[in-house]
Amino acid sequence: AALLTLTRKRGAATYAQTLQNIPETQVTTLENGLRVASEESNQPTCTVGLWIEAGSRYEDTKTNGAAFFVEHMAFKGTKKRPGSAFEKEVESLGAHLNGYTSREQTAFYIKALSKDMPKVVELLSDLVQNCALEDSQIEKERGVILQELKEMDSNQADVTFDYLHATAYQGTSLAHTVEGTTENIKRLTRADLASYVDTHFKAPRMVLAAAGGISHRELVDAAKQHFTGAPFTHKGDSVPTLKRCRFTGSEIRARDDALPLAHIALAVEGPGWADPDNVVLNVANAIIGRYDRTFGGGKNQSSRLATLAVEHKLCHSFEPFNTSYSDTGLFGFHFVADPLSVDDMMFCAQGEWMRLCTSTTESEVTRAKNYLRNAMVAQLDGTTRVCENIGSHLLHYGRRIPLEEWDARISAVDARMVRDVCSKYIYDKCPALAAVGPIEQLLDYNRIRSAMYWVRL
Repeated sequence: AALLTLTRKRGAATYAQTLQNIPETQVTTLENGLRVASEESNQPTCTVGLWIEAGSRYEDTKTNGAAFFVEHMAFKGTKKRPGSAFEKEVESLGAHLNGYTSREQTAFYIKALSKDMPKVVELLSDLVQNCALEDSQIEKERGVILQELKEMDSNQADVTFDYLHATAYQGTSLAHTVEGTTENIKRLTRADLASYVDTHFKAPRMVLAAAGGISHRELVDAAKQHFTGAPFTHKGDSVPTLKRCRFTGSEIRARDDALPLAHIALAVEGPGWADPDNVVLNVANAIIGRYDRTFGGGKNQSSRLATLAVEHKLCHSFEPFNTSYSDTGLFGFHFVADPLSVDDMMFCAQGEWMRLCTSTTESEVTRAKNYLRNAMVAQLDGTTRVCENIGSHLLHYGRRIPLEEWDARISAVDARMVRDVCSKYIYDKCPALAAVGPIEQLLDYNRIRSAMYWVRL
């Protein structure tokens, strides 16, 4: 009862107070180049993870899929903890282990009680330094990945975005899928996986990030103790120079009239991670909004495109996206529609793009900025999201950008900036198009290209 009374009396912090009271992110760079970053709080739990500058963009045609394969193998035992011993030790702590691979980064992280942080650091160091890569486990996991690829092929949204990368960045490493091809997964050997780890898992390309009830000094001490093996002794190793992946205005169409719905993705080339235009483009996407038939609101939604979708039954769902990489990006929208609504939905969506370039209003920008602020503060929920935020920021920007700085950047955006920046990236630009399913009604590429500008009299 006393606890409930205390909880009721506790005042809610204002938005400004929340931004000001966020703990500082402390960063220490070890002699071998490993960056150790943390945000301390009073949480009883912590999340500790390794964010590595490695992914499918660092692969070639023959090795595509190696990063994803290594991610799978990382949890299948180490030289110190063979077989399932690694996972059992994590479970004995009551901890949660996870990881993911993207086009430009690989991550492994563990959420556990704060008191177990030193043990978690030791487990992560063992995972990246001593991955066993046993032949029997490789063959077993090969079958698991091949089954995953079959399941992914049935996810039309994922297929559409893979096609979008393939056509937008054709002939470059960004055209690769993260998971690799079926042929590659069948062909990759232990030597291929070991070579990938030896080449890319280097200290200067890693960030050891932590958030929760931990001490930064203790985290650094644990890192100095455990991250000293072979991958972490070469201070001179640096990130290889990536070849610029040139964007191409083109299309991929995979027509299949047996499918019930059409998936369409249209994108122009966007900016890289560090470009300040990203903030303005995110505001623009918030103006467009997102929609799904399961949403409430109907015709009363603030998004003009959502209102049109409801009134005219244009689509089942739509969502804008702004996907950034080191030196380029994809700014666009994806929608799912019935076969006979594809043309109308494309017309309305491109019309919204033109409206962003020519007639964005201040009221729309104000609403969009409030939406972004809400999404930004939501990043504070839980130690895992904070930890991922720290690790990704250090890889992308070289530092963790404080939320106060993000808020200032958002506040500086006005309608003129949205019109100017959208015109810079969208107006009269050649888009990349990916379409899957019953897409007979999708107009010729030249017609879609002609809708990227308005003829003004």
